[in-house]
This record gives sequence, C-alpha cells and structure tokens, in this order.
Amino acid sequence: MKKSIKTLLFAAFAAAALSGCSSKTAPEKTVENPGSQASSDAETGNTGGKTGEDGASYTIGIGQFAEHGSLDNCREGFLQGLAEEGIEEGKNLTVMYENAQADGGTASQIINNFLSKKADLICAIATPMAQAAYSGAKKADVPVIYTAVTDPAAAALAKEDGTPVGEVTGTSDKLPVEKQLEMIRKILPEAKTIGILYSTSEVNSETAIKEYKAAASAYGFEIVEGPVAATADIPLAADNILEKVDCLNNLTDNTVVSSLPLILDKAGKKNIPVFGSEVEQVKIGCLASMGLDYVDLGKQTGKIAARVLKGESKASEINFEVIKEAAFYGNSKVAENLGITLPSELTDSAAEIFTDIKQ
Repeated sequence: MKKSIKTLLFAAFAAAALSGCSSKTAPEKTVENPGSQASSDAETGNTGGKTGEDGASYTIGIGQFAEHGSLDNCREGFLQGLAEEGIEEGKNLTVMYENAQADGGTASQIINNFLSKKADLICAIATPMAQAAYSGAKKADVPVIYTAVTDPAAAALAKEDGTPVGEVTGTSDKLPVEKQLEMIRKILPEAKTIGILYSTSEVNSETAIKEYKAAASAYGFEIVEGPVAATADIPLAADNILEKVDCLNNLTDNTVVSSLPLILDKAGKKNIPVFGSEVEQVKIGCLASMGLDYVDLGKQTGKIAARVLKGESKASEINFEVIKEAAFYGNSKVAENLGITLPSELTDSAAEIFTDIKQ
C-alpha cells in the first residue's frame, strides 16, 4: 500500500513538472504589423501599381540616359500622355525612375533593375538607353517604348520601313536639318562654316552629322566636325572648333548637351553664335532653333505606351512615330549680346521668343 501511494505521488509530481515546462516554452501568439509587408515591398521594389476604377494597375520603369532639359521634358510629357489615357500616378500607376548620367554601363544596370522589380513596361529616353532597354528586356518579353531616338533604324530598334524589330517602338526626334540650315542662313547671311560637336558613341549623332554634311552645300555652308569620345574631351574640342567656324550648331547629342553651358560660355567669349536643336537649348543661351517641343514628343510617346499597357496593341504592331512640325524659337537677349538682329520673317511666326537667359 505504501509503495502504491509513493508511486501515485511521484506520478503527480512528474505531471506537474511537465505542465510547467510546457507553459514556459510554448510560443506566444503575435499580431503582424500591417505596414511591414508594404515596407518590405518598397525595399525590394515589389510595389505594384494602385488599382484604378477598371481594376487594372501598372508598374513601369522610366530610364533616362542623361540629365538635361529636353530629356526631362520627354519624361514629363510621357507621364502626361499616360494620364490623358487614364493611367496616372497615385491612382493606378507606380513609376520607377532612374537616370544613367550619360553612362552606358549604368544604363544597362538600370534596365536589369527594372526587370528584377517586374516592370510591366519600360520607357527608355534617348538612344543609348533605348538600346540598353531593348537588349535586356527582349529576353524577359517586357515591352520597351522609347522616345528621343533620332534614327530608330540606325539604332537597330526598327527596320528601314519603320516596323519594330520586336516588342519595341516609340517616337523619333529626327531633326529638321534643312529647315535649320535655312534658318541659319537667314540669320547669318555671310557665314561659311558651321561647327558641330558630337559624341562618337551615339549613333543618333552620327546619323545627324551625315545628313547635315549632305545638305550643307545647298545652303552655302561647310560642316566642321568636332568629335568627342567622352564628356572630358569637350572643353578642348570646343576650344579647337571655335577657332575654325563662324557658328556652332548643336544636335540632340546627350553627351554634348550635358556640357552645353560650358560650350555656350566659351562661344560667348569669342562672340560666336550657337544654334540649338530644341526649345530648352534656346532658353539657356542658344541663339535660335527650328526645333521640337519635347513635352509634346513625350505626350505622343505616353499615348503609345497606354495602348500597349491596356492590351489594345502590342509594341511589335506599332511603327515608330515622328513629330513632323518644327517651330522657330529665338532668344532676343542672346541676339543683343552678340549684336545680331533676328529677321522679322522668323520672329513674326515664332513659337516663342525668350527675352532672358535661363540660368
């Protein structure tokens, strides 16, 4: 009997001890922070677009090759074009934006980053960025919509007839070369030589140079080339070419445009006019331009992108588009500084005449 009681007491103590151990080691129930997943998604790029009224949401990556006014205007116009088609930030659109600062290697890294974050579409601004975007995105079957690409065929983004080479299309900022030469002749009736600085690594500039050289003689001009390999070459190249020419004509070359304030300063000290290729260049000190409105170009691009995002068309089904209208922009303050009078036949029909130089 005593042995039985001892056995029962031992069993009771053992059960109590096990119960105590269990209460100490059982995991506590926790409530997950509702904002933790959103923070994690933001860090990894898995943000996703907000949902619009139609239930659709989109995430796009905008890669811009360089930092200057015309390309900034493209980006602004692109978002405006999307918004006009019902795709808008804060409603049903998430935008990732990165700038390559005129570096080709960085451009490729940007595109890989967009792809890793599952972008539905990539907008590529300027030729080098468009080439990097298509090269990377075609393997992932992500459509690329480009803008500010002077010659899509030469950049291997389109065939000669304008049809896309794959899921890639957009808009071209092809320069109105003959209208530009005609304008320069009206402003500088005695000029003989036009200098053009350009980057040898930008296919869009190579194309433009060929077109200028082919057309120049019809207007009594000789084109003097100033090739550069990198931004660091521009100061010396500008000094050299300014000794040989009556004026400079600027292209939409991203490398050169990034250094335009330096070029304008050097040219101004020698009283040599610099002609621009679009409105932003005239704002900051070029004398005049038969140029494009890059906000309008961006809008046109945004509308193309909206068609692709909504599934109305595939990028491979849309030929690239060109803005055909070019307008005269002049800067009366620059003309005054140079002692030049802008002809009334140009100013009377100008899209805009600027009276100061934007710093």
